[in-house]
Amino acid sequence: MSATIEGKAWVVGHDVDTDQIYHGQYLPLTDPAEMAKHAMEYVPGMENFAQEVSKGDVVLAGRNFGCGSSREHAVLCLQHAGVALVVAESFGRIFYRNAINLGFPLLEYPDITRFASTGQRIQADPVSGVIKNLDTDQEIHGRPLSGLERQITEKGGLLPYLKAEVEE
Repeated sequence: MSATIEGKAWVVGHDVDTDQIYHGQYLPLTDPAEMAKHAMEYVPGMENFAQEVSKGDVVLAGRNFGCGSSREHAVLCLQHAGVALVVAESFGRIFYRNAINLGFPLLEYPDITRFASTGQRIQADPVSGVIKNLDTDQEIHGRPLSGLERQITEKGGLLPYLKAEVEE
C-alpha cells in the first residue's frame, strides 16, 4: 500500500449502496476495466464519475458507504476506475470486509463530507490516518485500519496475504 495518496475529492452522501456504486445490471461483466466504466453510475450527481475520475482520486462519503448486497464488484470497479482511497463516516459491513480482502485502503472520519468539496485536492496517508485538504490547508486525523486488517491491506488483499504467510 502506497504511503501517501493525492488526488481529487469526490464527495457523496449517506447510505450509498453497492447497487449505486456498481449496478446489478452489470454483474455479468468480468473484466475489471469494463466494470470500472460503470463505477458510481447510479449515485445521484455522480453519473459521469467513471469518465472523469483519475488515478489517485479519493471518495469522501457519509455514513454507511457500501451498504447493501455483498458484491465485491463495488470495490473492484472503484479500484480499477483509479480511486486510491475511500474515507467515510462509516462503511457497510460487507463492503468494508471486501475492501480489506481486495487490498483497497479505507479510512474513517466523522463528518468527512464537510471537510472538502468535490474537486478539491486531497492528500492522505492511509497508514497514519492523516488527511489534508491541499486547497484549504486543513489537516485532520482519520481512523486507519489496524492489526490484521492493515496487514492484509498492505499485502494487497487476503490472497496475497495468505500466500505470504504460507511462504514464510
